[in-house]
Amino acid sequence: MTETGSQANARTRTRARFEVPEELRADVRLLGEILGRILVEYAGQPLLDDVEKLRELTIAGDGEAAEQLVATWPHERAEDVARAFTCYFHLTNLSEELHRARVLRERDRSGDAPAVSELAQAVEQISTDAGEQQARALLNGLEFRPVLTAHPTEARRRAVLATIRRISSLLEERNDPRAGEAELAENRRGLVEQVDILWRTSQLRTSRPTPLDEVRSAMAVFEETLFDVVGNVYRRLDDALAGDAAGTRPPVVAPFVRLGSWIGGDRDGNPNVTAAITREAMQIQADHVLRALEQATDQLGRSLTLDAATTPPSAPVRRILEDARAVNPELIADIETRSPSEPHRQLLLLAARRLAATRGRDADFGYPRASDFAHELKVLQDSLVSAGAPRQAYGQLQQLIWQVSSFGFHLAELEVRQHSSVHAKALEEVLGGGELSDQTEEVLATLRVIGQIQQRFGPEACRRYVVSFTRNAGDLAAVYELADAAMDGRPIELDVVPLFETGEDLQNSVEVLDNAIQLTRVRHRLTANDRRFEVMLGYSDSAKDVGPVSATLALYDAQARITAWAQRNAIRLTLFHGRGGALGRGGGPANRAVLAQAPGSVAGRFKLTEQGEAIPARYGNAAIAQRHIEQVTAATLLASTPAIEERATAAADRFGEIEKVLDEAARTAYHRLVKADGFAEWFGRVTPLEELGQLPLGSRPARRGVAVSSLEDLRAIPWVFAWSQARVNAPGWYGLGSALQAVGDVAALQDANKNWPLFQVMLENAEMSLAKTDRRILGRYLELGDRPDLSQLMLDEHELTTEWVLKVLDSDRLLAGRRVLGRAVELRNPYVDALSYLQLRALRTLRTDDSLDEEQIVRTRRLLLLTVSGVAAGLQNTG
Repeated sequence: MTETGSQANARTRTRARFEVPEELRADVRLLGEILGRILVEYAGQPLLDDVEKLRELTIAGDGEAAEQLVATWPHERAEDVARAFTCYFHLTNLSEELHRARVLRERDRSGDAPAVSELAQAVEQISTDAGEQQARALLNGLEFRPVLTAHPTEARRRAVLATIRRISSLLEERNDPRAGEAELAENRRGLVEQVDILWRTSQLRTSRPTPLDEVRSAMAVFEETLFDVVGNVYRRLDDALAGDAAGTRPPVVAPFVRLGSWIGGDRDGNPNVTAAITREAMQIQADHVLRALEQATDQLGRSLTLDAATTPPSAPVRRILEDARAVNPELIADIETRSPSEPHRQLLLLAARRLAATRGRDADFGYPRASDFAHELKVLQDSLVSAGAPRQAYGQLQQLIWQVSSFGFHLAELEVRQHSSVHAKALEEVLGGGELSDQTEEVLATLRVIGQIQQRFGPEACRRYVVSFTRNAGDLAAVYELADAAMDGRPIELDVVPLFETGEDLQNSVEVLDNAIQLTRVRHRLTANDRRFEVMLGYSDSAKDVGPVSATLALYDAQARITAWAQRNAIRLTLFHGRGGALGRGGGPANRAVLAQAPGSVAGRFKLTEQGEAIPARYGNAAIAQRHIEQVTAATLLASTPAIEERATAAADRFGEIEKVLDEAARTAYHRLVKADGFAEWFGRVTPLEELGQLPLGSRPARRGVAVSSLEDLRAIPWVFAWSQARVNAPGWYGLGSALQAVGDVAALQDANKNWPLFQVMLENAEMSLAKTDRRILGRYLELGDRPDLSQLMLDEHELTTEWVLKVLDSDRLLAGRRVLGRAVELRNPYVDALSYLQLRALRTLRTDDSLDEEQIVRTRRLLLLTVSGVAAGLQNTG
């Protein structure tokens, strides 16, 4: 970079730093000072001086000097500096998260259009545009189904996450205006202690987490936010719709959030997920939700001190208490002694005891099903209303009813996924009548576990079976036939879900579905479940297969054709979007993506995967989680209205010719790169792909085979992860520049960006990917491949894409129109640069130095893997 370029880069970063809100700047400064103090205590002032030198060079954009500096450090110093920048990112990320939550709360208190009421605003808009009847109809059918997944590239250890949460809590305490000087001093001491723990905790796992470790990690989000947040979303909406009557009459809207999970159920490519693991995963989920319901019920019971004289109980309430007395007279006597003449309170305290018995598998005293508990709560609610206490009926008790309605006794529907080829082989063995392989026995055992889960918790706890790489209707039929063999006449309820992933599979999806609904078992399921049918679309493999532009267009086209197929066959379709956390895997703002779906494809229902790396960011903070749920559900409602559907239809017709040009040009450019001779080997050299496979990040292997000799051997997640580490982010933008240039008409493309929602979202995501790309640094990675032809393809396409994206956006720099996002990226980039130079040092040594002994290789890999963790934290995504 020329001196002028370096100065301009430094000015941009200085401007971004200057624009940081004062509260956020103060938090980052405080934590940065504490981290600096810890570094000095640990290794003396020279360590902090080295960190500061590298920081100053990267802020100034002097890459050459930065590389020279890191090359002079002994290995131990390089590791310490990498850890320092990684810790800094963790501290910055939590500061930004707290600031976002603070802004949301302040907006709510200010009386301005509060972010938390976006769902209510959407209802109001629909009522105005389409009438109140249409709004109520959409609300009555509204469904939001986030499905939590484990993530094989989640770079943070649970121990690190736990420490970050403790630091976050301490930092939030400092915002309390009632805190005195002594309390603030003690708080700062606690912060120093926890930052010291963060520094001294290894950023790298020593062993790979088990699937059950991943289940327990997800439970933290449920306990800390989701259990309360989901009810708060309903309450906010009811407050807005019912006005002053809210909390004194039945809620207007039924619960519409239904949590799902693949953690412990997704066995596609993960031999560590077995039938026993799936059974235990459900037990863990049930234990957590039953504990939460028990605590909430007990707390409500202790506060509901309504005397029978002022609030007489109904006959059904008295009957429940008398029935319980017949089973457990000592317990009822104890409850009555502590709560004399308080029958409503007695019922809740009894219910809390029964929930504890349910958790302890006491069949005589526990609840058989969540519906039995829900029924008792409804009896209690009706009694309160009859006694003239509607505020008690529809206040905190309603929150508890919402919670049990949303989570049941199973917390989240556990979904099973397996590859179609596994079923084909298993069915062949079963029909052959010979000895069954271990893999086939495992398939049958899994189906039996699904039946066992349904026996205890009901079919809603585990009935969806996703078939990845569905190629024909026989792939679905195989699951039903295997279930017959496994269950031997015992009951099981299955909804087998086809998953279309590659470009070819998306193209053939409707033909497969036509044949699927001719299957006898599918017809029976359609009759039994009100003609509901689910289809899953895979974003990751389609993007790896044909590139980000063509995959986006192919997915939209598949949605449109599948929606038309569903309408022809009178099917109530749910499209399940297998979106990743990273932009190259369908990531990005979910609410924006909803509004860009094909017309008719949403219909008030939205289901998507929430990737493990994105779960803490979206659901780790209560205010942010509530905002996310409200934004997505508001978009789901709006996308289902005639006005939005008509806009999407008109855009598809109007820009159809541009779409064809974009698709052909982008696909050609992408395949020119990835289908070039030796591409897979080159990709492995210019990125830390090989080393990523050695990180014990998740329970699922990162590869389908032993070695990577072609693109097909590689899973989509490490494909994106490796590119992001090399600061290329190609899966988010590659081919778009060629596509835009092929269209050539800037005015037409700007018109598309204004009036074609799909194109707008695609351009926004590409802009973000480009903003996180560093051409200077990616060039240094590309040099490692010794393939100037492929490197030049990459650099040319990057330059072309940046040029054309800025043309279409009519902007002189990336993210200029998205101030908050642009500020965050600009602030992070120089610090990510520091880690990239350290990573380049390690990667270059591993790729070019043949004289390393085993100990040197291990140490160099460790440095590289430390930088992987730091870059992931800095970019805020992996794969």
